Amino acid sequence: MFKVFLPMLVAFIIVLILDPICIPILRRLKMGNTEREYIKEHKAKNGTPSMGGVMILISFAIVGFYYARTCPHIYPILFVTLGFGVVGFIDDFLKAVKRQADGLKAWQKMLCQIAITTGFAVYMVKYSDVSLELRVPFTGAYLDAGWLAVVILYLAVLGTVNGSNFTDGLDGLETSVTLAICGFFGVASATLMSDITPAIAAMAGALFGFLMHNVHPAKVFMGDTGSLALGGFVVTTAYMLQLPLFIVIVALIYLVEVLSVILQVGYFKLTHGKRIFRMAPIHHHFELGGWSEVKVVAVFTTVTIFLSVFAYYIL
Repeated sequence: MFKVFLPMLVAFIIVLILDPICIPILRRLKMGNTEREYIKEHKAKNGTPSMGGVMILISFAIVGFYYARTCPHIYPILFVTLGFGVVGFIDDFLKAVKRQADGLKAWQKMLCQIAITTGFAVYMVKYSDVSLELRVPFTGAYLDAGWLAVVILYLAVLGTVNGSNFTDGLDGLETSVTLAICGFFGVASATLMSDITPAIAAMAGALFGFLMHNVHPAKVFMGDTGSLALGGFVVTTAYMLQLPLFIVIVALIYLVEVLSVILQVGYFKLTHGKRIFRMAPIHHHFELGGWSEVKVVAVFTTVTIFLSVFAYYIL
């Protein structure tokens, strides 16, 4: 328990200390968010500082590297999380400071993501003592997928990272959903007696601290800096526990968010202008259907909590 509550508390305190330092700096740098005008309720958010994910990453890195000295399986989680965080930081920086509307071009962002994923894949295949065998839900058995395990890894990493990125669209949504996912992995890690528990606790503490200013009405957004990093954290944590198949259950919200975008774009192009949803990602579909922002966040978070409890039950 000492390796759970201490890293969580320290990470929480670090974010609380960083909040009054970083938020004014982000404002001075004009790292303001620009919301879509066709969601009227979001107009008031224009100018809210973005790129707040740096606070999560700083806190997680400080606590994570401290515990990684004696818990080496934390290192790949740190490097993948920070790697995707850097990609998100560059994207946010180009959008806000350089005034490039789209930040990194789609192909540039994907190339960076593939490069990081390739690095993680090489580590898992060549250097890690953690097998790519996958624990199968409901059975307790492990699946040896052979060379297909590498294909699954690419799909898992890229899908989770982009699903996390699309989930970040409402005050506290990404933070709350990922906190619930952290809860599952934290309990699973302790149950499986893994040495990565302090890293999971540190991320949970950092997210709790960030939520203090990210809950509606948000005073700061995490930006791609945070959302891409959190996706990287979730998927590498799953791989260190040999539980990537459980991502489909505990991070179902991520999956639904990214699928809603793929379906919307694909259907729009095939039908020359028709839409499946009122707006994608799907959390905006519910907003335009009359749900308040707070209700969407509450429902999505509650669903994730129930799925996390269910996932642990079948673990």
